[in-house]
Amino acid sequence: MDYEEEDVPGIESPQVVDMYKAASEIVNAAMLNLLQALKPGLNVVDVCVEGDRLIELGASNTYKKVKMGNKGIGFPTCVSINNCIGHFSPLPEDPNVVLKVGDVVKIDMGCHINGYVSQCAHTLILGAEGAVTGKIGDVICAAHYASECAIRLLRPGKTNTDVSNAIAKVANLFQVSPVEGVISHMQKQHLVDGNNVILNKADVENQAEEFVFETNQVYGIDIVMSTGEGRSRELTNRTTVYKRAVDRNYQLKLQASRAVFSEINKKFPSLPFTLRSLDEKKRRLGIVELVKHDLLDSYPVLWEKEGETVAQFKFTVLILPNSTMRLNSFPLPHVSSAFSPESDPDLKQILAMSTKRSKKKKKAKKPKQDDQMDLS
Repeated sequence: MDYEEEDVPGIESPQVVDMYKAASEIVNAAMLNLLQALKPGLNVVDVCVEGDRLIELGASNTYKKVKMGNKGIGFPTCVSINNCIGHFSPLPEDPNVVLKVGDVVKIDMGCHINGYVSQCAHTLILGAEGAVTGKIGDVICAAHYASECAIRLLRPGKTNTDVSNAIAKVANLFQVSPVEGVISHMQKQHLVDGNNVILNKADVENQAEEFVFETNQVYGIDIVMSTGEGRSRELTNRTTVYKRAVDRNYQLKLQASRAVFSEINKKFPSLPFTLRSLDEKKRRLGIVELVKHDLLDSYPVLWEKEGETVAQFKFTVLILPNSTMRLNSFPLPHVSSAFSPESDPDLKQILAMSTKRSKKKKKAKKPKQDDQMDLS
């Protein structure tokens, strides 16, 4: 099934807006719970498991008529530390990764109701006392202000290029780098990676076809900044986050592979999932054949250079007729920077824009000649 081409109900329907809001309430509550619970000594896999549990629990208590296979995790919980860019969601049998004081922690997660996904990611500094300054303060401030610019530029008449240019301008001001390969996508029901994309970093090697934003579109905005060069790389970590490649099929040979594939199609037919959610014995044998024959799209663990720091803010946005609605927002870490967007006229102008838009007044119809009043 091609979810990109499928004509599905969008946010012109109040019921769809309500489902996005319901998914957001669940994932926002789960995120706040994790942010408050994080402390030195916690194992990352335990945080990921708890995040997924909170999403599933929240989804089970809303839209009772929608079965659990059609609501729940929209993106599995990932916890990426310091120079890890994203998608770190280990399995229980993987080596322990323990949080420590001073870690810059990025939590990424999502929830869906009937295929309508609310995604979010947030950055915090573990155990920090007082305002954090220096390069870490700069990179978090840059990611924050780039997010604020993006939300204001997501309006009818503006383009994806406008957003990418603003991200670059903020990064240049704070003397950090947007991370390459990070893409914000338009979303629809059952689809988190639509063809309309916004590049976190546009350059000669990375280009996107320009388009104009329109009313009743939904975007998952992902802003990722680095104190380094912003070049991502894979290391030795195994990939644990995948998504069913709905446009590909193959006759699997191994019984374990067929069993895992059947489980994926039942529980996660279109949205990302973690291997933790699959039967442990079957996944170990079966996942290899699925990956080999491209039945799954992978979300590999990505890294910046050792010693650098990466900050991320992700949120879901609805472009409504009279406003641009951000569905996910959390308390910011206590940071400070010597740089300010107030010093740049273009950024200052963008940040002064409102996310609300006035209704277009309908022109009054001129009365017909026969209807005009006789004042004589």
